[in-house]
Amino acid sequence: MKAFRILASNISESFKGVFRNFSLSLASISCITITLVLVGFSIILSYNVNNFTSTIEKDLTIVVFLDRGVTQEQIDEVKTKIDSLSNVKSIKFNSKNQVKEEMQEEFSKLDGILEQYNEETNPLQDTYLVKVEDINTIGDTADSISKFENVDIVKYGEGSVEELVKIFDIVKKITYIVVIALVLVTAFLISNTIKITIQSRKREIEIRRLVGASNAFIKQPFFFEGIILGFIGAFLPVIICCVGYNYLYQKLGGQLFTAIIPLVKPSSLIYVVVLVLIALGVLVGAFGSYRAVRKHLKI
Repeated sequence: MKAFRILASNISESFKGVFRNFSLSLASISCITITLVLVGFSIILSYNVNNFTSTIEKDLTIVVFLDRGVTQEQIDEVKTKIDSLSNVKSIKFNSKNQVKEEMQEEFSKLDGILEQYNEETNPLQDTYLVKVEDINTIGDTADSISKFENVDIVKYGEGSVEELVKIFDIVKKITYIVVIALVLVTAFLISNTIKITIQSRKREIEIRRLVGASNAFIKQPFFFEGIILGFIGAFLPVIICCVGYNYLYQKLGGQLFTAIIPLVKPSSLIYVVVLVLIALGVLVGAFGSYRAVRKHLKI
């Protein structure tokens, strides 16, 4: 029970310390808030970039058009060569008659035109549909396939896919750099807040030492003060990120500009964002206070 009373007393002292140096505490909380808003934005961005990438990986297909008039033996040779490429995940063959039937089902206006062609007169081409393991090297895979004998044309939406993935990656990296810088600045501000608290309570600390207070007892209030600052600073970012993303998701109809870029459902993100922001706020506060206590409280 005595340990709990001491702990409660130290936590109470920590709250008093927050309000005793209110201007510095406010500066620390503001910096934590800005940092965690950006961290929350980074988490949301990262989840959506990963979701977009996985969707692209799942749906993006290299379409390999074979030369007209290829024999079954030549078709099989092309398949063997494609299978030998390291980045190939799966491969599916579509004969020109299958392509014709699919086009007739999908585009009713073409049904009458395509109906007049039989197996011999069909102007379409046999194709292979190739899915890859890594979309970042899809261009190299497509180039390799285009050089195979009996391959006419290779298409996969070249250019646009790579550029979109690169843009998302650049934005994500820039955000990470800004967040790391702000985390360091926040820890420094909290450290300064605790440092001033220590200096303003020097006489009290000396008295505690003289009456035999343990090192842990003297250090605890300052440590808890940093944690409190971090915890308070995490509240607003949690609200901004969760409510803001939910509003954005509803406003955009669950997609960014086009159905090609679907957004992650808010229900899949809220718990992650809340846990990470609160945990990071507490950790940054704890680190800042630990740094100040170790450096400025000579015990």
